[in-house]
Amino acid sequence: MEISNPREIRIEDYNYNLPDDRIAKYPLTKRDSSKLLVYKDGEISDFVFSDLPEYLSGDSLLVFNNTKVIQARLHFWKATGAQIEIFCLEPHSPHDYQLNFQQTERCSWICLIGNLKKWKEGNLTREISIDGKLILVTAKRLQSHGDAHIIEFEWNNADVTFSELLEVMGELPIPPYLNRDTEEQDKQTYQTVYSKIDGSVAAPTAGLHFTPQVFNSLEEKGIKTAEITLHVGAGTFRPVKSEQIKDHLMHSEFISVKREFFEQLLNHKGRVITVGTTSVRTLESLYYLGELLEKEENPVMQVSQWQPYEEASNQITKEKALTNLIDYLDVHKLNTLIADTQIIIAPGYKFKIVDGIVTNFHQPQSTLLLLVSAFLGENKWEDVYKHALENDYRFLSYGDSSLLLNE
Repeated sequence: MEISNPREIRIEDYNYNLPDDRIAKYPLTKRDSSKLLVYKDGEISDFVFSDLPEYLSGDSLLVFNNTKVIQARLHFWKATGAQIEIFCLEPHSPHDYQLNFQQTERCSWICLIGNLKKWKEGNLTREISIDGKLILVTAKRLQSHGDAHIIEFEWNNADVTFSELLEVMGELPIPPYLNRDTEEQDKQTYQTVYSKIDGSVAAPTAGLHFTPQVFNSLEEKGIKTAEITLHVGAGTFRPVKSEQIKDHLMHSEFISVKREFFEQLLNHKGRVITVGTTSVRTLESLYYLGELLEKEENPVMQVSQWQPYEEASNQITKEKALTNLIDYLDVHKLNTLIADTQIIIAPGYKFKIVDGIVTNFHQPQSTLLLLVSAFLGENKWEDVYKHALENDYRFLSYGDSSLLLNE
């Protein structure tokens, strides 16, 4: 079925019954012992994740998102005893993640606030101890920012960075659909083994299945790997509440890609397989960033939500888009491209770079399910999810995964 106007897609057409007992509340003890559904040429097969390298061609390039989940959930208490939760989404000032984490004494973030009705006025304070020193942390609400708020944090110790504050007073934000509190083990199990760049408020969960043993198997087969960075925002959990997706707003996400990756991608002749929907969004956004450079010399490096579906888009080759990005970095004497993306990938989208996806099983009526449907074509996602439900696959963040390949 050809989608003539993706904006008019009705989200109820991407619904399925997900029993609560199929949602994995905890991960398996051994990451790579999870189940792996392989979809190829319209056929579905069942394997174990440690077998993944066997089902990838030797000329594949596997792309990983190396983001690391931060302890973004902060709790403060009013004098009345009311608990206020501040959920840090993205840096406001300084806007750069690395600079913000290095700040001492003061910084601000765009945040969601839990129990907002109890925080009508005044500042919140909390005392914590770092290396035996008591530190007073103050949270001040500056202004609204859409459905979020800009919060300024201040603390009375110039030797302590904001990153260190989060490590001590923050809580790892596991997904709300797990319906449980964060536990100590989540600090390890909700990070990929290759996570290294702080910034996400949710894990790129397809990567949770990888182990050093799987990486060794990939290397033995000669499969190339590469890393990009997309800091996952809370929008990844945001349900589509509108009837049609044209009324759903995608949150902007930060991406960072090194020049050497563009060279690798430009010279790669085999399949490009992304690990996770975050890597898909990053790679497909690169095409549209390259397209912006075709039209303007110094555009704002941001992919808007509907850019891929505009009439004037999709006019250049993948190679031209990547070459434009390399030239842009060279002209500006940069080694890393920093940009933002709001891209929504829904049925009707034409993939520019991605040939295969390793991904978990996603929530009903979610933008991630729309992405899977866009990749598989027509309503083939229904066959995949029906098979997974009938064959005891575990769903969502701590659940099993799939390898989706289109010829």
